[in-house]
Amino acid sequence: MADRCRVVAVRGHEAGDGEALGELAGPDVLVVPGGRELIRALARVKRSGEWACVVPMTLGRDPELVADTARTLRALPAVQTSGTLLAEPFGTAQHLIGWLRAAANRTARTSALLVTAPAGGLFDDAELYRIARLVHGYADRPPVEVAFTGGAPGPAEGVRRCGLLGASRVTLLPAGFPLPEVPGSPDVEVASAGPLLSRAALARILAERVADARRRWAERRDDGIAAGLTAADDHGHSHTHPPGEGHDHTHGGHSHGPTHSHTHPHPHVHGADHVTRSTA
Repeated sequence: MADRCRVVAVRGHEAGDGEALGELAGPDVLVVPGGRELIRALARVKRSGEWACVVPMTLGRDPELVADTARTLRALPAVQTSGTLLAEPFGTAQHLIGWLRAAANRTARTSALLVTAPAGGLFDDAELYRIARLVHGYADRPPVEVAFTGGAPGPAEGVRRCGLLGASRVTLLPAGFPLPEVPGSPDVEVASAGPLLSRAALARILAERVADARRRWAERRDDGIAAGLTAADDHGHSHTHPPGEGHDHTHGGHSHGPTHSHTHPHPHVHGADHVTRSTA
């Protein structure tokens, strides 16, 4: 493999308009949306003679981003996919829980927490409620509520709900790459916990994903695309039909978080200070 490998970070709804992610990632990382912009970015990398390592920039709530990225890469002609690797997603739901727990531990214990992220689809937003509930269960503190920028309930409504539950102080915990705008409130003191991840932490995690992808290629000639295609198999509308709607099959316990046919090199249940090898 060529020594030069350009990181192409594919953003989804968790990155908002991508500006915050671009600032965190720095100029050496190409931050692009999927589809045509991804194809154009890969063409530029190909012309430069570099390999490309594509990293789906989900924090665990957007498995469709992984699958869509894999489908885009699979549709490219062979001459274009040669020298292109698809890395594992930047984060999983378990990572996000750990990162939010770490952020919660840095806030005043008397403050309610408002987990806030850019709105996505129905299932992605529902996943944030599950994640927030687990953060609350681990935190043993005042209310943990959920709000969405660009969706409902918005941050202002989230702060109001925390106030109704008796909170006099609310701290916004970003569960996406951009920082949410802190709403004003006449009755509640509102603050932000700051970015979910520092620039250095993001760089370390990206480096780990790229290193894993390159190792997988060197050892097994696996470009990661086939595994990425299955990322959203257990997520979305196929799980919404009610009983008696013409389905003669039964469902066991389904996981609605991001799933992959491959295994991760690190365990997925970590404390706040050991979410992944690269988040120290």
